[in-house]
Amino acid sequence: MQTVVMPKMGDTMEEGKILAWRKKVGDPVARGDSLAEIETDKVNIEAESFAEGVLRKILVQEGESAAVGAPIALVGAPDEALPDDDTQGPSAQPAQAPQESAPQHEPVPATVGSAYQPAREPAGTNGGTNGASSTVAALATEAAGRVFISPIAKRIAQEHHLDIARISGTGPNGRIIKDDVEAALSHQETPAATSVAQPAVQPAPQAPAQPVAPVPAAAEGEEVEAVALSAMRKTIAKRLQQSMQTAPHFYLTLPVDTTRLAELRATINEYAATLPEPVKISINDLIVKGVALALVRVPQVNVSFDGERLLFKKHINVGVAVALEQGLIVPVIRDADKRGVLDLARESRRLVDAARTGKLKPEEFQGGTFSVSNLGMFEIEEFTAVINPPESAILAVGAIQPTPVVVDGQVVVRDRMKVTLSVDHRALDGATGARFLQELKRLLESPMGLLV
Repeated sequence: MQTVVMPKMGDTMEEGKILAWRKKVGDPVARGDSLAEIETDKVNIEAESFAEGVLRKILVQEGESAAVGAPIALVGAPDEALPDDDTQGPSAQPAQAPQESAPQHEPVPATVGSAYQPAREPAGTNGGTNGASSTVAALATEAAGRVFISPIAKRIAQEHHLDIARISGTGPNGRIIKDDVEAALSHQETPAATSVAQPAVQPAPQAPAQPVAPVPAAAEGEEVEAVALSAMRKTIAKRLQQSMQTAPHFYLTLPVDTTRLAELRATINEYAATLPEPVKISINDLIVKGVALALVRVPQVNVSFDGERLLFKKHINVGVAVALEQGLIVPVIRDADKRGVLDLARESRRLVDAARTGKLKPEEFQGGTFSVSNLGMFEIEEFTAVINPPESAILAVGAIQPTPVVVDGQVVVRDRMKVTLSVDHRALDGATGARFLQELKRLLESPMGLLV
């Protein structure tokens, strides 16, 4: 019997939600078959199967969520007996049997997801097509004295800093399961008072700080419609709250004259319309190209802060924020500085279309080094954006508006937009951010520099 587990489909993914099973119990399953549609913290993805046989049992129903690495289904031979324990049957076998036989203490996960890796266990399990063989090595190590524990039980224990060596397992072969960890939490005792002699005079105890009561989201009796958060919205809330709490933001705003930029765009589009594969570039495509070249000239902005070091990135990968119905996602244009304007525009269209149709791959929204968020199409004049960790800066782009300005002593009307750079002060100072904006302004106001 092969156990299919919830795959890890991105760096930030902690759990996945089964939106739909593509196979029913009793259906044959081959490697590469679409097994389920899974909602992750970023996108919905058709997950492929590495298991072969018949879908014998579904452990996580449609609409339910499971932690990364948790069992979600069982695949085996049509006449093979199901294990007594739905999630950890002693008769389960690995999805890809290695040459040597594995100890039969627990099923080896059969991962789903063609390009993704399951959560890594401390024993050294590795996802993808090599997951089974590395799991065998892990089991051999565990058999020599390591603690048997299910993935979800391990996660709960780590969150509450429990010593799993002190927990008795009630699962098959003494395996620690979720109920065991929850029982240990409920029976935690307050540390006994020490027997050290106390001084004759005790200082007056300080009153404990009173926790601030949370403000109710709705008044008592108020009519509301409660809608559960999607996985994407949960991740947005968690990551951006973390960003604002840990990264000290500061903001720099600069106006940019876009008159010549619009003229260049019109010229390029006139030419691009005659190509065998016509493409239409946007002002945002030119802004992304300008950002990439500005990062080449001011590489100090293309950096991440890891607590002890500054990590200067060797590649310039620009993320472009895309608004979806269920939340915000940031596809990444890789090596944007090395792409021509037309190539960059095509890649941008491809990524945006993939994001809106739910076909974006995890590697297409990871690895960004700088992000651009443009709300100009909504007539927003100016705004500040929250930095997308682990990046150290993000550019917020406002609407292009006719603006009276002084040119050569005369008041004239020019098309202008305001751009605001949000900066992580742990990694960058104001002067560095200002130099970056100056380079960007120079590139956008003399846009032939974007082409040469």
